[in-house]
Amino acid sequence: MWKYCKHFTISGLYLGATIGGAVAVERAFSVPGLGLSLIYAVQARDWTVIQSLVLLFAVAYIIINLVVDYIYAFIDPRIRYE
Repeated sequence: MWKYCKHFTISGLYLGATIGGAVAVERAFSVPGLGLSLIYAVQARDWTVIQSLVLLFAVAYIIINLVVDYIYAFIDPRIRYE
């Protein structure tokens, strides 16, 4: 059981790394997306867009990890959050 739960809890971190990897892929293949918008905003020094996208990525990362933690607690009843 530990083998499967361990992979599940690490999946939240992998999803966070996927967000960062999407920026590199969008830049390499010129695919339009939020990552490419962030790169253009950094190049143009558009601070409002930079702050908005960084906040969006951070909130998405936190929500993904929170959902993974709650699902892990649901799967393994020995885990209790107080």
